[in-house]
Amino acid sequence: MSGGLRVVPVTRDQALAHLAAHHRHHGRPQGYRFAVGVAEGDRLVGVAMAGRPVARALDNGQTIEIVRVATDGTPNACSMLYGACWRAARALGYTHGITYTQEGESGASLRASGWRLVAELPARKGWSGHSVARPREVREGDAGIVRLRWEVWA
Repeated sequence: MSGGLRVVPVTRDQALAHLAAHHRHHGRPQGYRFAVGVAEGDRLVGVAMAGRPVARALDNGQTIEIVRVATDGTPNACSMLYGACWRAARALGYTHGITYTQEGESGASLRASGWRLVAELPARKGWSGHSVARPREVREGDAGIVRLRWEVWA
């Protein structure tokens, strides 16, 4: 089959494999609720994974976090993935969506799919801190980066 971009179902394992091959700065996510894919013809060009919010304060049962998005660079695939994730989340009853980008990433795909920039979070040393009872190892891509939080509401 050939043609334009279309949203396709993907399994968790398919999404993880695509992330491993195409995500620039993070490894596999810890949480998982669902994943969506975008294909061009028969070729999978991007995936997005959604899970519970990483920040406990935002995990209210009504909020979904888009925890990873990765494409092979196909134009418009990111926008399509963010839009598809939010539509799927709303269909499942979620009323609020969040995701993060790193400083220097434009956010054009998020804006194009209806998300709004709501906060700039300062860089931090990593996930371990004085209030963390269980020390965590520093993972590449996590530390020393200013993050931007984006949100969308039903």
